[in-house]
Amino acid sequence: MHGTQTIGKNGHLYIGGSDAVRLAEKFGTPLYVYDTALIKQKIRLFQEAFSRHSALNWQIAYASKAFSTLAMIQLAGDFGLSLDVVSGGELYTALKAGFPPERIHFHGNNKSADELARALDAKIGTVIVDNFSELSMLEQMCAARGQKIEILLRITPGVEAHTHEFIMTGHDDTKFGFNLDNGMAERAVFLALHSEHLILKGLHCHIGSQIFETEGFIRAIRALFSHMNEWEHHMHFRMKVLNVGGGFGIKYTSKDHPLPIGRFIDVIADTIEDECARHSLCIPEVWIEPGRSIVGEAGTTLYTLGSSKTIPGIREFISIDGGMTDNIRPALYQANYEAICANRADEPAEKKVTIAGKCCETGDVLIKDAFVPESCKMGDILAVFCTGAYGYSMASHYNRLPNPAVVFVEDGEASIVVRRETYEDLIRNDVPLRTFSSRQ
Repeated sequence: MHGTQTIGKNGHLYIGGSDAVRLAEKFGTPLYVYDTALIKQKIRLFQEAFSRHSALNWQIAYASKAFSTLAMIQLAGDFGLSLDVVSGGELYTALKAGFPPERIHFHGNNKSADELARALDAKIGTVIVDNFSELSMLEQMCAARGQKIEILLRITPGVEAHTHEFIMTGHDDTKFGFNLDNGMAERAVFLALHSEHLILKGLHCHIGSQIFETEGFIRAIRALFSHMNEWEHHMHFRMKVLNVGGGFGIKYTSKDHPLPIGRFIDVIADTIEDECARHSLCIPEVWIEPGRSIVGEAGTTLYTLGSSKTIPGIREFISIDGGMTDNIRPALYQANYEAICANRADEPAEKKVTIAGKCCETGDVLIKDAFVPESCKMGDILAVFCTGAYGYSMASHYNRLPNPAVVFVEDGEASIVVRRETYEDLIRNDVPLRTFSSRQ
C-alpha cells in the first residue's frame, strides 16, 4: 500500500478515499489513478530536505517526461517547482498549462530548430545544451534574433549508476552530453564563454534512473569539481548553477529498498559544500530534477480481468484489458510490479499467476509472478501499484488500442484530468486513399 491507500469494510481497495471498484465502474478500465495527496507529500519532502541546508540556494525542477498533462504541470507550478521538458510537445503542454516560462528548463539530445525557436519565443529560463551542434545552432539563432538565453552544459562525468543499462546515462558511452575526460566538456565551456548570446550559468549531469545508492552522485560531483578549479583560473568560468539531475529510486515491490529522499539531498548538498571548500570555490545554486520519485508511487492502474489459461505444471495466465500499450516498462527493461484484486483486497492472495496483457505479443506480460485470491475471476478489478511514472507518458496505440483515461483522487473526490480516447480518436489524423460509403 502507498500513500492514502486503504482497504474498506466492503473489502475494496480505496485510493485517496475513493473506492477503486467504483472508479473502474465510473471511468472504465484500463484507468490511471493518481493519489494527489501523495504527490504533494513527495514534493514537500524534497523541499523540507533542502530547507535544512541554509547555506544553499536550490531549485527543484519536476521532470515532466515521467508524467506530463495539463493538470500535473499545474500542480507542479502550484508548489513552486521549476519544470524540466525534453521536447516541443512537453514545452507546448507546459505553456498551455500556464506554467511560468522563466522556470522552464529545456533538455534533449536532438532539439530541432523549430523546438528551440519555440523556446526562445516563449523566453524560457534555461536551455540545457547537449552537444556542439546545438551549441552552434542556438548561438546562430540568438544572434539572428538579437536575443540572449541562459544555458547549462550537460556533462557526461564517466560515472555508471547501478541500474538497468537502458537507463544509465552518466557513463562515457552514451548519446547524452559533453564527455568530461576526453576534453569535450572543456571545449564546450570555452565556446560557451566566448559566445555573445549564450550566458553560461553552470553545468548539468544526470547519471541514471531508479538509483538506490548515493555513491554515484558523490563520484559525479567530485568528477565535475576536479575540473572546476582549473576552468575558473584558466577560463574565468565561475559555476553559478550545478544541476545534478534526478534518478532517485522508488519502491516498486517489496524487494526494493530505496533511500529516503532526505538522504539523497543531504549527501548531494554535503558533497558540493565539501568540494567547494576543498577547491576554494563559491557554492553554486543546486538544482535537481525528480520525476519518478514525485509521481511514481502515487499512480495505480486499474484493469478488468479477462480470459485465463492454465498450463499444468507450468503456470496460469490471467489476461487484462490493457498491457504494454499502457505500461511498456516490463517489456522494455524487465520492470517489476505488485498488484492486488481491488474488489477482493481483504482476501488472502495465495494463488500465483502471470498477468498477461492483451496485445498480440508473447512478451506482453505485465507481472510474471503475481499473487491473487483463489476466488479471482473474469470481471474482477486488478490494481497495479506504482505506475505513476512512464505509464501514461510512454503509452502507445499498438494494436489500435485507445489510451486510458487519467483520474486524480484526493479526500474521496475524483476528477478526470485526461479523457479516455475513442476509436474515432485513433483515426482522427488518418487520410484514406478513397472515400468509403457503406451500402445499407
